[in-house]
This record gives sequence, structure tokens and C-alpha cells, in this order.
Amino acid sequence: MSKVLIIEDEVTIADLEKDYLELSGFEVEIENNGTVGLARALAEEFDMFILDLMLPGIDGFEICRQIREAKNTPVLMVSAKKDDIDKIRGLGLGADDYITKPFSPSELVARVKAHLARYERLIGSNMVENDIVEIRGLKIDKTARRVWVNGEERQFTTKEFDLLAFLAQNPNHVFTKEELFSRIWDLESVGDIATVTVHIKKIREKIEFNTAKPQYIETIWGVGYRFKM
Repeated sequence: MSKVLIIEDEVTIADLEKDYLELSGFEVEIENNGTVGLARALAEEFDMFILDLMLPGIDGFEICRQIREAKNTPVLMVSAKKDDIDKIRGLGLGADDYITKPFSPSELVARVKAHLARYERLIGSNMVENDIVEIRGLKIDKTARRVWVNGEERQFTTKEFDLLAFLAQNPNHVFTKEELFSRIWDLESVGDIATVTVHIKKIREKIEFNTAKPQYIETIWGVGYRFKM
């Protein structure tokens, strides 16, 4: 359910807006003071803001400016001022729409729905899916750097995760310890390739059901390691 914050000092108008929006399935909160309304707008999560311009404390223009600096949430300005200069100023500060009083409550609801639908489409088109590798109950989220084994999350150090993710991305390929050390630790830095063995052991303890008979990371004796598909 979309949540709307109305910042409006005329109680009857605010209540009317709230009633119509709630009848249309929205969750609605009201603040009659600009200072309090701005604080809530910045601190809480809302899907839409409806702002009056003339408010006690802080006016709607300043509220809009500060909201837009922090959030992309749709803003609809409502005012008795019909001058184009006020509309231009409001839209210039980042408001998505401007409606003048008196207005039809059904028109307000229609505009709120339209802006929310547009915003949701925009957010959806900009969403980037996480890069995830899934193999036989093992789930590696490379974007969030998280790992689950049969639905249970396991904690990994930075290098443990890097090593596991690299092997899982290159299944059935045998890598020597030297190659893995070069890829994960960078051979330009001084290090002991035995580090690879230690990290493989720790990874197996976290992802394998039986470390003596690993189903994921296989040791190729005399060569190195391979992630089995």
C-alpha cells in the first residue's frame, strides 16, 4: 500500500484529501505544520508528498527544495495561488505537479495515481539485478557479497568471498595455487601461496556438507583446485 504524507495547515482540506485517498487504497498521514512535516518527510519513508505552499513554520517551497535534495519521491504542490510565477518556482524546485485550489478531490487522486505509477516505472527501469551464481544449493550474491548454503547465510571474509566467487564463476577449470594467488592476492605483493590452501580449507568448512568429500571445491592433486559443476 502506497504511503502519502499531506502537509497542509487547512484541516478541512487535509481531511478531505485524506478521505479520498484512503478510499482509493492509500495510507495517508497529515501534518499541519511545515517544520514538523519537513522533519517527517526527511526522516520517514513515504511514496508521495502533497504540499501546501503557505504553511506555518516552513513554507512549501522550502520543504520541496529540501525533499528534492534528499529524495526522488514524487511531490505534488497544492495552493490557492494561481500565479504562473508560483507554479514555475514550484516546478523549478523539483515539484512533479502543481494543482490550484479549489480542485476536485477526484482530480487530486487521479494525479497522485499517475505520478506514483510513473515513478514506479522509472524505478523499475533503473533497477539493476544482483549478479548471482547458484549451484546445487549454494547461492553467491556477488553484488551484495553474501553467500547462502541451502538457504542459510554464511559469513565470509573479503578474500574468502573473492576466492569462492572466482572459482564458482569459472567452473570445471583447474587453477594452480599460483594462479589463484595471482588473481585474488596479486603476486606483485609479497605473500605465501600457502595462503590459498588455508582459505580453501576455511571456505570448505563453510559450504561443504562433508569436507572430506567436497561437492563444490575439488582438489586436483599436484595441480590445484577446481570448482565442480
